[in-house]
Amino acid sequence: MPRLLKDLWIITENGVVVFSRAFDQKINPQLFGALMSALNTFAQKLSDGGISNFEMSNIRFVIVKRRDFLFVGSSLNKVKEKKVIDELKVISDKFFEVYNDVLLTWDNDVSIFSEFSKYIDYSTEKEATDKLREAFW
Repeated sequence: MPRLLKDLWIITENGVVVFSRAFDQKINPQLFGALMSALNTFAQKLSDGGISNFEMSNIRFVIVKRRDFLFVGSSLNKVKEKKVIDELKVISDKFFEVYNDVLLTWDNDVSIFSEFSKYIDYSTEKEATDKLREAFW
């Protein structure tokens, strides 16, 4: 089965990237996190709920908000949005399952989340495509 997500970012609502899995990083993950947080805050001011997705060329970015975190995944826009949302929900469930106790006393040290990739290797592609580079960077 093909992997649904090209890339994945887990971001606090304040814009701190606690985990990223972007295979073609041409932008600093923390800058991306700040941008996503700012877009979400702006969208929340305009309408209830904030931003849920946006598209650039043939890449769709989908955002799932759970427990003060934004789970952002990119995929080709031909992938059904519901499938991406479902995948992000599975990833967020796993994140909270693995780190629930840590989050209770978390001191904003993002390094404790660095091994999360071993729980989601099945979810993200191993190679970024030229289409993703052209669409976003």
